[in-house]
Amino acid sequence: MKKRKMYFRMITASLLRRRSRMVIALLAISIGAMILSGLLTIYYDVPRQMRAQFRNYGANMIFTATGDSIIPEDVDKAAALIPSDKLVGMAPYRYDTVRINDRPVMAAATDMKGAEKTSPFWKVDGDWPAQSGEIMVGKNVAETYNLKPGKRVTCTFAPEKEEEKGPAAEAGENQGGTDQAAEATTEEEVVLDNYIDFTVTGILDTGGKEENYVYMNLQDMEELTGKETVYDICELSVSANAKELETIADQITESVDGINARLVKRVTQSETTVLTKLQALVLLVTVIVLALTMICVATTMTAVVAERRKEIGLRKALGASNKSIIAEFMGEGLVLGAVGGLLGSILGFVFAQVVSMNVFNSSITLMPWLVPLTVIASVLVTGLACLIPIRSAVDVDPALVLKGE
Repeated sequence: MKKRKMYFRMITASLLRRRSRMVIALLAISIGAMILSGLLTIYYDVPRQMRAQFRNYGANMIFTATGDSIIPEDVDKAAALIPSDKLVGMAPYRYDTVRINDRPVMAAATDMKGAEKTSPFWKVDGDWPAQSGEIMVGKNVAETYNLKPGKRVTCTFAPEKEEEKGPAAEAGENQGGTDQAAEATTEEEVVLDNYIDFTVTGILDTGGKEENYVYMNLQDMEELTGKETVYDICELSVSANAKELETIADQITESVDGINARLVKRVTQSETTVLTKLQALVLLVTVIVLALTMICVATTMTAVVAERRKEIGLRKALGASNKSIIAEFMGEGLVLGAVGGLLGSILGFVFAQVVSMNVFNSSITLMPWLVPLTVIASVLVTGLACLIPIRSAVDVDPALVLKGE
């Protein structure tokens, strides 16, 4: 026990006697550990941050129908196969042609809350429709009909009419009597156009084809058209990497007969490319910083060995073994590495937090396991940096040193 206590006292005394050099080495190790800890935090947390950012560019998965349309029950089954913590938003769409001022306009019915989550890049002048009787119109539609938020507009829909001609009408046609045939024509039911008065809540500006549509709730579309609700397409925003998305899409396509799930390649491929390059850059910078830290520590320890040549020579002359010399210098280096690594891991989290807030505008996730990893990495780097100075210390010839050569 006394021997171990003496060993730690020697190391502590040696570090304190050379404060200036050891502070430089400690700063180098701390900065290296800070960069290492910060970049590793960013490396592991940046995919989550980037996926959150890419969700602002729209849906990355789409459900299409294997038949004519998608029934709501199939969408619910497919959505149940996606982990709830990964599903950001889901917006089913149904399209039909309605009329405004007797001019045809394409109407899109959807779940407004889901559409707001899957298409956060949509710029809306006003508000999203929040209840029945409210509508959002594209910018081009608004300019055509001079619509503004708060204005009332009537949308009409013409149901299919079934007509049946009586015998007199057929006879009239055979005789070429057009007027008589028209009078004889009978209809089972006189069907008037359905209409709903809507309040415009917002004007949609996207710079794309969405500006040619009017958007309403699914319930309003069902009431206006008189048709049971089915979907033409369903857009989803899922927070997952490309491999996870492919697995989810394949599982849905195989499990739900009425749905074909596919990925939006332009979004998923861009996300994968950016993440791969960014992570490669982080790793490259980390390796360079560790190399510079190693060089700085090696230089400092070499200078320490040069200063202590006479001390080393005297100890050898008194019978100190190379093993004890190695143990002392390596102990000094490892203590510096441990202290610098611990300090750097704390500063690294602060560094990562600042980068995350300035780049992604969101807080970083604390990963406690990075603290021991950073300390271990710092100790290893410092240990490797001490190998060359230690070799110089072992090669000291006591006879030459004590003679002053």
